[in-house]
Amino acid sequence: MVAYPNPDGIDIHFSQIAGNDELGDLWEAARMAGVKPGTIRVWVTRQKIEPVIDGEAGQYFHLPTVRTAAEGGAKHRPADPAANSRGPHSRAA
Repeated sequence: MVAYPNPDGIDIHFSQIAGNDELGDLWEAARMAGVKPGTIRVWVTRQKIEPVIDGEAGQYFHLPTVRTAAEGGAKHRPADPAANSRGPHSRAA
């Protein structure tokens, strides 16, 4: 089961008819989420999100769903992103 499912296909269809441009390719989805395209591919593999259209022309994503997934964040956020297993980084004087 996908962690952040897309809305129903009919809802997406009617929003496109109304003029809402809520579908985007891999690059647009990455820009929307503020990540690299490879991260979007990883999210698809790990079933965090799923493409609305997946075919020969490429993958297309529901951009509001991608935004929600990006805001959901990672499972683990370190208190100090610069810290690693050896402790925080410091510059030698």
